[in-house]
Amino acid sequence: MAMFLSSTTNKVDAKGRVSVPAAYRAVLAGQPFHGIVAMPSFKYAAIQCGGMDWMEQLNAGVSAYDFFSDEHDALTAALFSRTEQLGFDGEGRVVLPAQLIEHANLSKTAKFVGRGPLFEIWEPEAFDAYQSEATKLAAEQGLTLRPPGPPGSNGSAG
Repeated sequence: MAMFLSSTTNKVDAKGRVSVPAAYRAVLAGQPFHGIVAMPSFKYAAIQCGGMDWMEQLNAGVSAYDFFSDEHDALTAALFSRTEQLGFDGEGRVVLPAQLIEHANLSKTAKFVGRGPLFEIWEPEAFDAYQSEATKLAAEQGLTLRPPGPPGSNGSAG
């Protein structure tokens, strides 16, 4: 499983081309598609991205619903119909489609934000404000993580 960490701000040119950070391209190197998959976030003015392994995980989640059920139909329409496959050029750039640029309110710069198995592309000031609020919320709520349990467990104590 891919693991995206850190954040980087890169320039977006007039054609919508942006360089995907080298560390992210390295994580994606073994993927069957030489590029990224990208979709507008449901929750934020951001673009959610990953490799084909991430898309396969999403597909597995959708497959948990009965084929032709309302839930399955809603999820496939909401997820897969809005997802773009963006191939890398020779310099490690992708061309962001206009609808994704508009959704994330991007202009001259884009902030790539590692979120573990996926990464997001944000307008830099919007992410900085979101990160500040998220950090404050985590501190106020005393959010912590449990250490993982032994393989096959759900991580909770007996």
